[in-house]
Amino acid sequence: MTTGEVTAAGTPAVVVHHRLHADFAVPFPWLRRLLGPRSGLELDTAGLRVRFGPWLVETPLANLAGAEATGPFHPLRALGVRLSLADRGLTFGTTTRGGVCLRFREPVAGIDPWGKLRHPGLTVTVAEPGLVAATINRIVS
Repeated sequence: MTTGEVTAAGTPAVVVHHRLHADFAVPFPWLRRLLGPRSGLELDTAGLRVRFGPWLVETPLANLAGAEATGPFHPLRALGVRLSLADRGLTFGTTTRGGVCLRFREPVAGIDPWGKLRHPGLTVTVAEPGLVAATINRIVS
């Protein structure tokens, strides 16, 4: 799906041959309708975009630092949009089963509409967290 190499400046030079779209793991049809048809994670040559209802996180590929599959999660810490007070990480959660934690080289905007609060990481509960993590790690390696 992807190949990666590092340029002399140390930033990844990536060729993405296919677009990766990962839907959120949504156990309830009403929740999928509430989030809307464009919700999910997309990765292509333009970068990473994660839409969760009205919230959007986007960043270029060079800003990706790594990813790992995580979970399961406690219900009070996994569902909905959540800001971690410990590290300012952001969660877009639809299930307690698990997700993928994305790390960024430079923090990204996401929770507030003005982009004042920046997030060093984003956890998303996509349907195939292992695939997303492996794809991103191939890009950054």
